[in-house]
Amino acid sequence: MRLASPARLASLVAESMGSGMTAPVQTDRVRKPDWIRVKAPTSVGFAETKALMRRLSLNTVCEEAACPNIGECWTKKHATVMILGDVCTRACAFCNVKTGMPRKVDTNEPQHVADAAAELGLKHIVITSVDRDDLPDGGASQFVKVIEALRRTTPETTIEILTPDFRNKMEKAVESIVAARPDVYNHNLETVPRLYPTIRPGARYYASLRLLETVKRHDPSIFTKSGIMVGLGEQRLEVHQVMDDMRSADIDFLTIGQYLQPTPKHAKVMDFVTPQTFDAYAAIARAKGFLLVASSPLTRSSYHADRDFALMQQARATQLANAKA
Repeated sequence: MRLASPARLASLVAESMGSGMTAPVQTDRVRKPDWIRVKAPTSVGFAETKALMRRLSLNTVCEEAACPNIGECWTKKHATVMILGDVCTRACAFCNVKTGMPRKVDTNEPQHVADAAAELGLKHIVITSVDRDDLPDGGASQFVKVIEALRRTTPETTIEILTPDFRNKMEKAVESIVAARPDVYNHNLETVPRLYPTIRPGARYYASLRLLETVKRHDPSIFTKSGIMVGLGEQRLEVHQVMDDMRSADIDFLTIGQYLQPTPKHAKVMDFVTPQTFDAYAAIARAKGFLLVASSPLTRSSYHADRDFALMQQARATQLANAKA
């Protein structure tokens, strides 16, 4: 992939800093701008997906995190399964998942996930989890069991995982999951380093970067992916620095989406970032060398993940072909 020249990159930075661009809209009111308002889900496909999740006793991050894209995705029979229960041992200021003491790990969950993938006819599945700091391995073995169940039951389904940071257990946890060979390993940085103490207090920015570096060190063929939210009070140059940090960790795919406040007790939205600014972020990220970038107000980690996986494969094939030329 050809990178932009220094002059072109400087031009992109200047554009994103406001040259002819609408500034972020400050919001002291609850009303969302038109570009991030979505319709309530009412389709038959949505109801069928919900019924299947209940029948197999599966949790989804679509529901637990109050994702705005749930209507669109579930209508298409796409759901992001959240393993290891629905109670998290962390209390991040942005997240709508319940916090407390989790229940015992469900030994039937891996096969239930595989059965759901088979019934939905998924070509690509995204598996995430709550943080399980209470478990000796942070829950890594459950990710491995889910991957193994999917390989047995739906061998043609490509697998994307979105893991927590496995605090104080990262090396062994990542090593075991990478050995199970998911197709995509995602771990979100979520925000810029300056905001970690208030937005993601239980995590460490550089530990998350190191996790993704570790994946590549163990298996460079696995695609790595990470995402951030904007609208939390970050500065644009801070976002650019996160991009540089991700590229230093050889991360392939960057997602950027608008933070939306789940409830009044969560961190407030500091600004609604305009679609034009998202486009500028995407242009700069592509210039920095990411294989793929998804940047829009409604972008979420698993939104259009099946389509994006195919695009990432194509981008890598092109990159390798150019390297040989």
